[in-house]
Amino acid sequence: MGVVSDAAVPPLAPVSAVPRRMRMACAAVAVVVVVVMAVAGLALPSSSGVVNYRLSDQIGMAVLGLILGAGVLGLGRSRVDADAEGVRVRNIVMKQELPWQAVRAVRFDRKSAWGSLLLENGDELSLWAVQAVDRELAVRAVEGLRGLHAAARAKDPKPPPLLYGPGE
Repeated sequence: MGVVSDAAVPPLAPVSAVPRRMRMACAAVAVVVVVVMAVAGLALPSSSGVVNYRLSDQIGMAVLGLILGAGVLGLGRSRVDADAEGVRVRNIVMKQELPWQAVRAVRFDRKSAWGSLLLENGDELSLWAVQAVDRELAVRAVEGLRGLHAAARAKDPKPPPLLYGPGE
């Protein structure tokens, strides 16, 4: 039997995760919001006795529905992409890219709604793209992230510098 060298070990596959069920729910809610606002715009009376509504008011209601619908769709934008170099996390408004050396552990506790990354500086970064309601997809994403993390740590076992020091 021969010894397997690092060159013979294939690299781990990159991991990508999105919140599938949340995206479907956001799409359904966005459609409802757009339809309700469009119907409300069309149902505006031309005159209510106190206020005179115009065509521009009706169009404004429909446009407001489109804007609100787009905002609801934005709630499902979360994404996690990881490879041998590091992990990229996009939550609703925040985007971060971290090397694996800055990550202490990939967490997904039994009662957690989503996964998280425990960072070397003590912070915890939520992974809203890895949600418990996605079940098997979430499990595969966490296993893939843990595999990439372990492989990166095996290559470079020295601890990284802190992202920021105490008192900063």
